[in-house]
Amino acid sequence: MPARLDAVRLLSLDAHGRVLDWMSWQDATCLYARGAVAWTLGDPCLTVHGGTSRTTGERSQMELHPIIAARGHARPQALDPTPALTNAALFARDQHLCLYCGREFHRQQLTRDHVMPLSQGGRDHWENVVAACFHCNSRKGGRTPQQASMPLLAVPYRPSWIEHLILSNRNILADQMTFLKSHLPKRKARFQCSARMPGPSQRGGRSDAPSA
Repeated sequence: MPARLDAVRLLSLDAHGRVLDWMSWQDATCLYARGAVAWTLGDPCLTVHGGTSRTTGERSQMELHPIIAARGHARPQALDPTPALTNAALFARDQHLCLYCGREFHRQQLTRDHVMPLSQGGRDHWENVVAACFHCNSRKGGRTPQQASMPLLAVPYRPSWIEHLILSNRNILADQMTFLKSHLPKRKARFQCSARMPGPSQRGGRSDAPSA
């Protein structure tokens, strides 16, 4: 199976054009086969080959589009699902920057920091967590940024579902990105400083468990 098939994700919409999620080419193929595709956008991006016809001797094929609206799939217009809070999603939201020192790190070199510490009643949700390097997280400890005299470089926020889809897919096709960007909420610039500081070449440790 070509690697391209596994790398590409197709954008699933409901019949009204509201964004649902990424889907695999296998799921998309099932929609086409069932006649459940309402409409599509973009030029075909994948061709899936099937079996050979006994009658004609020709091999069947199906062209898949990058954006697919399906019948029978609907999402309430006002609903904006909350993305799952994972370290990978958090670090992507914060552009792999430590929001205390401003340096850029690899995923393995970052931790989840609770702005209002759990020990002081803080909660583990999007609006209370930021990416932090091990050094800054250890220095801050169980204190708030104000108590530790460590001001945040940006305000934590809950990403919209559209932002989450963009952040979670490294292989977005041009037609998909154009469509998703047209549905992004308008936000003011988050970061108080625009320049990224170079990150250290090596720091170790696990980052899966939430930190203080």
